[in-house]
Amino acid sequence: MAEDKSESEKQYIYIVQSSLEPSKCKIGKTNDLERRLKEYNNMTGKSKENIYQYLFTCEVKDMTLVENAISKAFSDLREEKSKEIYFYNPTLFMRYAKFIKSHKLFVKEIFIKTDDKKQIIQIVRKTTPSLEERGVSKIEILHKAKRIDNDEFYTRYEDVEKELSMYPKRIWNNKVVFCNCDDAVDDDKRNTSAFALYFMLNFKELGLKKLICTHYAGKVDLFNQGPKGYIFTTNGFREVDYPDGYSGSFDDPLSLKILREEADIVCTNPPFSRAIDYWRTIIESGKKFLIISNIVSAISTAYIPYFKENKVWAGYNDVDWFLTPKKELTRASGYWFTNLSINDRPKYKQLKIVPLKEIPAKYKKYDDNKVLLVDNCYIPSDYKKIFAVSTRPILNGLLEKGYEIVHNKQYDPPVNGRICFKRVLVKKQENKN
Repeated sequence: MAEDKSESEKQYIYIVQSSLEPSKCKIGKTNDLERRLKEYNNMTGKSKENIYQYLFTCEVKDMTLVENAISKAFSDLREEKSKEIYFYNPTLFMRYAKFIKSHKLFVKEIFIKTDDKKQIIQIVRKTTPSLEERGVSKIEILHKAKRIDNDEFYTRYEDVEKELSMYPKRIWNNKVVFCNCDDAVDDDKRNTSAFALYFMLNFKELGLKKLICTHYAGKVDLFNQGPKGYIFTTNGFREVDYPDGYSGSFDDPLSLKILREEADIVCTNPPFSRAIDYWRTIIESGKKFLIISNIVSAISTAYIPYFKENKVWAGYNDVDWFLTPKKELTRASGYWFTNLSINDRPKYKQLKIVPLKEIPAKYKKYDDNKVLLVDNCYIPSDYKKIFAVSTRPILNGLLEKGYEIVHNKQYDPPVNGRICFKRVLVKKQENKN
């Protein structure tokens, strides 16, 4: 009867991470897991505060073949200068582990724990620097958190996936996507941007040439992470080479340089508090974009000229739920806006374009200025004068159905001496049936 392999003959694949580098992990191979981890933690020149821990370990039948399969499958997520280093966030980690466990040469997952007094070695799902390691106290965290605008929300992954899946994949092929308000890193206090995560997970499928992610880390850099930016290509990832003083803001000179010189398509959720500046920046750049903004942007004075001049239009979907900085769900009225082509907009069918006399009385009235107001997505097909609509018809594609905006400012209709909800003035284009 054949004897079992000795421990020294067994082969293992591991994922290990440094406590001071939460954006990276190393995927490697070894015949001795405990010895390998001790080697990491006893490297010459390593800081005492820098502790390596295994995130995942397993036994395999051929560690070299499995390691090669991993490097091929995740080539765009490997660090360019060190091919054993991979980009890390919890979602990517789970994908790495799932790939390894599904490989035909996978034997079993291994869990390791030692009683070394100098090192406590145990399996963990993720590691991050402590507040002490970052040089920040809990009091400083609280003071900084109070300065965050209450309207800074983070997009859920499912909302990004829902919208981006509506566009043909060919628009992304060989393109440089710039997510200029997006953190690619994840730790126990913040989430990976859903935009960054979507493009990282679908980099090869979309045929991207490059993904660039930057995020603001200025006055309210809660965790002393500093401004970070990452570039992903088919050859792997690297940090953005940014100068001292770089804030990471979308209007920082370096961010603007990337926008002008490298980006093909911009995709992000810019901070609502700076939406006016962001829209101006992105539209003046002349680049393609797909962004989230307040649902009433289409009837607000700051943005109406863009819709009037056909420089922007609505995307496909509402965005009703966001995450707060505390990772709690909150409701907010958002919508996708873009200058990418929209084909066969599904929401056309919500427009009720009928003769004026067929619009129910409760959905039409005249204000004190004798301007016709229509509601519930009713649109008079035979009305030649100017009339006012709310935001929903614009989002449903009214301007693509032979109607146009006639004034650059929002319209605040007076009814019986009281100002009602704002609208935008439109009319049917001439020679349109």
